[in-house]
Amino acid sequence: MLIDLSQAMLHATVQLEQPIGDGKRRVGAGFLISAPTPDGRPRTILITANHVFGAMPGATATVGYRTVKFDGSWAYAPLPLKIRDAAGHELWTHHPSRDVAAIAVTAPDAFARAAIPVDYLATDETFPKYQVGPGDEMMALGFPRGYASNAAGFPILRVGRVASYPVAPVKQYPTFLLDFAAFPGNSGGPVFISGPANRHATGPGRPAQDVEVIAGILTDQIEPDGEKLGIGLVLHAKFIRETIARVSDPAAPATETPPAAPAEKTAAAEQAPKPE
Repeated sequence: MLIDLSQAMLHATVQLEQPIGDGKRRVGAGFLISAPTPDGRPRTILITANHVFGAMPGATATVGYRTVKFDGSWAYAPLPLKIRDAAGHELWTHHPSRDVAAIAVTAPDAFARAAIPVDYLATDETFPKYQVGPGDEMMALGFPRGYASNAAGFPILRVGRVASYPVAPVKQYPTFLLDFAAFPGNSGGPVFISGPANRHATGPGRPAQDVEVIAGILTDQIEPDGEKLGIGLVLHAKFIRETIARVSDPAAPATETPPAAPAEKTAAAEQAPKPE
């Protein structure tokens, strides 16, 4: 049974932050995936870009959870998340070659229930099946420049169109471009399709289908020589799946991909002022 992924992702996406002094903080986005352990026990995994955690020098990050008050309104209810041990070693799992991180978390009950089932992550077959291609619309959630959509801490929803070709097979094209203005604080946020099948998948004898799938994770903004192009770089969701597998088994296989193209350079550390 399909869920309304746009609504579900709003509840599953959280702000990640850590103060760094001088009134500044490292800011990124993350989202929760429900991925049972190999023996079937429930487990909630927080997904973000590896460089988001990597740019946080301290041992503890803050996860921007939210809670419903008695009157039905929402309130910001952040909680600490330990990301390094006492010796400074990373407690999260990262993909061996791509900018994605995963860490098992003990989330508040409402957030554990809001975590998106792992089956909603795209696979090798997803883009060919729905003929995803340039011009197709996708949604993205994040916290540009550290701003949320309201005081309760909900993420800001943006819409963009696939701006590169081709986007499959994933082994040859592990990333794709999305035509929307990405900013520091967007990194680590989900990119997803929610609604009728894209324009390529319809036509005579091909009725429209609802598509609800997490296509990937926003890892960078394209900014050659400091010039903002209004284009985001999205890493395919297959690499999220592989990183989750490594939370249980660090030796789990990972897809070998071609060397990064110039547009795929590693993102600079996210840094944002504290909102007024």
